[in-house]
Amino acid sequence: MSLRWQTDQAKAAQQQKLAEPENAAAAAAASSNNKMSWGTELWDQYDNLSIHTNKGIEVLDKYANFLRDRVVIETEYAGKLRRLVKNYQPKKKEEEDNEFTSRQAFRNLLKEVGDLAGQREVVSETLQLQIIQGVTLLSKTLREDRKKCLNDGTMLQQALSAQLSSLERAKRNYDKAYRDSEKAVENYKKADMDFNLSRAEVERYKNIMTSKIQQSDDAKNEYANQLQKTNNLQQQHYGILLPAVFNRLQELDEKRTRGIREFIIGAADVESSVAPIIARCMEGIVKAGESINETEDSLKVIERYQSGFTPPTDIPFEDLSKMDPSAVPQSNYSSVPYNHLTIKSGTLTAAKLKKARGGILNSIFGSNKQRQIIEACITMKNSLTADGQKEDFSDLPPNQQRKKLQAKIAELQHKVDQETNTRDGLMKMKIVYEANSSLGNPMTVEGQLNESEHELEKLKVNLKKYQGFLDKANQLQVANNSPQSNRNQLQNGHRTSRHSNGSASADDHHDGDDQPDDAGSLSSSASPESGLGTSHTSLPGSGQGSANENAAGEETTYETEVELLQPLGTCRALYPFEATSEGSIPMNEGEELQVIENDQGDGWTRVRRANNSNGWDEGFVPTSYIECTLFA
Repeated sequence: MSLRWQTDQAKAAQQQKLAEPENAAAAAAASSNNKMSWGTELWDQYDNLSIHTNKGIEVLDKYANFLRDRVVIETEYAGKLRRLVKNYQPKKKEEEDNEFTSRQAFRNLLKEVGDLAGQREVVSETLQLQIIQGVTLLSKTLREDRKKCLNDGTMLQQALSAQLSSLERAKRNYDKAYRDSEKAVENYKKADMDFNLSRAEVERYKNIMTSKIQQSDDAKNEYANQLQKTNNLQQQHYGILLPAVFNRLQELDEKRTRGIREFIIGAADVESSVAPIIARCMEGIVKAGESINETEDSLKVIERYQSGFTPPTDIPFEDLSKMDPSAVPQSNYSSVPYNHLTIKSGTLTAAKLKKARGGILNSIFGSNKQRQIIEACITMKNSLTADGQKEDFSDLPPNQQRKKLQAKIAELQHKVDQETNTRDGLMKMKIVYEANSSLGNPMTVEGQLNESEHELEKLKVNLKKYQGFLDKANQLQVANNSPQSNRNQLQNGHRTSRHSNGSASADDHHDGDDQPDDAGSLSSSASPESGLGTSHTSLPGSGQGSANENAAGEETTYETEVELLQPLGTCRALYPFEATSEGSIPMNEGEELQVIENDQGDGWTRVRRANNSNGWDEGFVPTSYIECTLFA
């Protein structure tokens, strides 16, 4: 029995040696194909690889959550920027200030900030649609693949464990059968040596021994078979099957790592794609800042608020010793035109305008009926607009009035052009319909054409009206810049203020709230067009008196003889001059005139010449048009 056991052991060892080259070749092939792979280097780290891959996917999920939080921040930032831009947009009442370069720069700044908000929205949307969705999809795919890999690894581990259990059972059975066979052999030997036993008893022990040996051989063969199966399975498990699972886990983890790299770079690319636009926005902001011009803004302030009036002249010294004791003292301290220097457009109410006109008219017209007629005419002429200003903007300073009128004329002209184009289009359409009735009924266009004609006519009437307002404003500007309105004349030994009709009065000024509109109304009512003033050649010094209405409504003319002023020298006209403003006189080139008052800084010189009726004509001429020779 011992020889047979040794023979069986030798056969099993020989079979194992024959299987070893094949297993070694397979292991070498696997090792060469998966060099430095998880399957070969980490063949016994199943649990650690499972934990590592799970943590890697958690890192990917954490990056996805980071991107989601960033998208929320980007969206909120863009929304707050847009609200900021909206809150600081110029109000409609501030549109007139947009002409200043600082306001224009701020408006451009808001526009660029709005564009910046748009780019942050682009970043948010792109991260949401491309990066976050990609990360979420990759994480889901990796989790599913990892689960499959771990399931396959578990199945392989279970199969190997089952085979090892079978081997262990076969080994235990073989060990038991072998001991039983040894014991049966020993019992047979004892029975064979015992002569007291019958031959039948000896034969029974022999049969038991033979049976136990056969069982031992069967257990041995089973053990050898299970051992070979276990070794083959174990070699396949650790050499091929499990490394394949580990390699799949390695690929999965590398895919995750590569995905994180690509997504981080992709997020940076999203930011970089809007960087040029953001840089242009920054350049726009810098350009807006550089466009601010303080000098230009200062000039626009002058252009907006310049009234067109000249500063007040020096207050003259009144020598009381040379005044007529019977003359009423006159005050010249309120002759400064504060009305338009301090008043703002739209600040006078209708009640104040009516009160101001009443005070002026009461001083000019004694009859209540005539005063009411004139006041009604003025009110109709200067009707207030919806925004509280007069229709002709006469409540504004001259420069501002002309600008308003020019803007209104430009607006009306634009509307006229638009309406003209509309009418021409309707006329062409009507002609086409009349030529081919299948295209349409020409009568359907007739109503629109009549309405367009009516609207166009109304616009032209308004345009003509405002052009008339502008012409009158220009004439009033010339009159206000005339020497007659800018000077004070020396009369009766002292300086008195001068009206447009050449009369001097102590009641031509009022204090308080009525002053601002008085000057404008008086200059309008005493202009040459109204018929209340004198001609452009009449001067207070030439014997013309003021015309005032008495209590009965009749006009009485008072003539006062004034001693002629002594000439200061002579002058010769260098150029011809046409008298276009009040208080000036015409002259021909080369004409000789007497100088009776020098230029006081306003560009006008007062001269005198003899007329054909043995009288004198006095007036002002431009200083630059004459060559003066003063007496010593």
